[in-house]
Amino acid sequence: MQEVPTNRRSDYLAALTQEIERKLQKALTNHSQRLQVLQQLFADIALEIDDRARDIILTKRVEGDGISKLEDIAEGGCICFYEVLADHYVKSPESARRILDLIMQLWSQSFVSHIFALLFHKWSFEVPIDESEASTRYGSALVQGASDVFWIDIQTNTRHFFSLFRYLLEEVALIPDRSKKISIQARRDLYLLLSRFILFYDLGEEDVLQNFLMQFPTYPNSFLVGGPADYFVIELTDMLQKLKVEPVLIHYLSCMGVLQGLELRMATSTRLKACLYSFTSPGGPAYPTRAVRHAAWNTLDFLFPVGRYPRHVISLFFRLLYPWYWPSSCWNFIMTCVKTIFYYVLGLIISSWESMNRPKNA
Repeated sequence: MQEVPTNRRSDYLAALTQEIERKLQKALTNHSQRLQVLQQLFADIALEIDDRARDIILTKRVEGDGISKLEDIAEGGCICFYEVLADHYVKSPESARRILDLIMQLWSQSFVSHIFALLFHKWSFEVPIDESEASTRYGSALVQGASDVFWIDIQTNTRHFFSLFRYLLEEVALIPDRSKKISIQARRDLYLLLSRFILFYDLGEEDVLQNFLMQFPTYPNSFLVGGPADYFVIELTDMLQKLKVEPVLIHYLSCMGVLQGLELRMATSTRLKACLYSFTSPGGPAYPTRAVRHAAWNTLDFLFPVGRYPRHVISLFFRLLYPWYWPSSCWNFIMTCVKTIFYYVLGLIISSWESMNRPKNA
């Protein structure tokens, strides 16, 4: 990557900051176009950096003992404007004051919490904040904005806001001293938020999940609901029931094997089992596709192996009560058998061909 003078990069980031200020000021003064301007600003800062800006912003320069974190991200693939600006406002907090003042004046408007979460998610935890009221407000806006942008990734099955989620998980939720910089209610909401999306962003490895559950804050109704694992599973089951994008739902179901071994209350375990079972049958209320049904069956059998065969027998019995499903079931069964036989014969042919062409040892 080509080296670029530091002042050129600073000038470019300053110009971006001025443009953000201009659009926020326009939204503040122009009531008729406020929603359109804020939506456009959110889209601009969420865009991936193009090649021209990439050469200016992502300068390859060594800081201390190694390459800066931002440049390391750039080496791995795409990076968005909000990631660059979030780092910039931590290093130069005075440049963010004017933007923050304008956001405060537009606090209740649509897309403002989105913009705040993208631009100030690092600033909220790495820059000292004196006012407790401001800290409470910032924490609530951060959680709300992050939730909305994560849902955008869910609906589009993309990972544009992966770096935001990863920062909130690894740099905030897993570091108690940093997570305590926001109010207790915002902290509780943050952990519930991360519980809903951790499988989507493929950060639910067993060791990460255990550390995450260990850092869970206490909740007022814990004596009724249970421990951190119960809260996590409850949020996850609620999330599953809200998903409407088939690839995302299948992804969630395929990743739920990490729940094996969690100590859950009977009510939570029953809730999880009922949620998974609701995706195993065609028809209402979920109308799951065949791929979703098979993924749900695999997850249900893996997490709850006891009673596996009776469940399948009962499911088959109820399928027989709906004759209009028979043709599709028979056709899928025949196609599955044909594919199985075909791949079995193909494997035999390939193995025999390889054995015939394998040179004999002298």
